[in-house]
Amino acid sequence: MARLKVAVLISGSGTNLQALIDACAAPDFPAEITKVISNRPNAGGIARAERAGIAVQVIDHKTFADRRAFDAALDDALRASDIELVCLAGFMRLLTEEFVNRWHDRLINIPPSLLPSFKGLHAAGQAVAAGVRITGCTVHFVRAEMDSGPIIVQAAVPVKSSDTEESLQARIQRAEHLCYPQALKLIAEGRVQVAGEKASVKDDGFAEDNRLINPT
Repeated sequence: MARLKVAVLISGSGTNLQALIDACAAPDFPAEITKVISNRPNAGGIARAERAGIAVQVIDHKTFADRRAFDAALDDALRASDIELVCLAGFMRLLTEEFVNRWHDRLINIPPSLLPSFKGLHAAGQAVAAGVRITGCTVHFVRAEMDSGPIIVQAAVPVKSSDTEESLQARIQRAEHLCYPQALKLIAEGRVQVAGEKASVKDDGFAEDNRLINPT
């Protein structure tokens, strides 16, 4: 069976990219990363991709007149590489509605929050400020509205009373590194179906007593 051809879009250090690279290195993993695109020439994730032997392309957003022109170049690069699914991994650009619609149900992202809560920047800081006991991360299909779209995988992360934005973000990030490969695997196996604006997972392994309570 052919492996799903994936592109990962990055802007920074690429820790989620590394988690995906590590997962795809398994010979039985149903997807492969065939391209990494960065909008920043100095992104740390570029070196991670190069070490893994993955083709890298830099498309610097600063060299384009507007978002639409940048997104058009991005779309051209993805289609030229026969990409089937795009993973946003710390990609710090708002994509145009036109681009998102072209990649409908073929574009996923992982915000550090339990959507629909705490959308946008500093999600961990928002959670700390709100005093919630549980937050987490979400892998979802991207829609034009920021941090919205059918949810594929979520992980719950407890919030400590002593947490800062930085300490909580570090724990959420560890959960992200588990969830993103899991979501990619589910999609590549054909186990995720989208109806309307809701995603369902075939054989999702739900357990009635699988719960997290904080504080215990």
